[in-house]
Amino acid sequence: MGNVVKKTISLPAPLARDVEALARAEGKSLSAVIQDALRLSRIERRVQELRGIQGYWSRKARDQGILTERDLERYLRD
Repeated sequence: MGNVVKKTISLPAPLARDVEALARAEGKSLSAVIQDALRLSRIERRVQELRGIQGYWSRKARDQGILTERDLERYLRD
């Protein structure tokens, strides 16, 4: 399992009940459920960041008149 760091966290009672129920339903420990949620959150942040970068470069391409792959090939050849 590698290096493990133990932390104490506080959850509102309704969320704690939900997490405990989810852990039971999935046959996982509370720790595993929290770890999964944090991993998914990290992935979602990266996806949102990537979408922002894609949006930026899409706008830049559109500003240059690049709307299709053919436009891009033409732009790169010139």
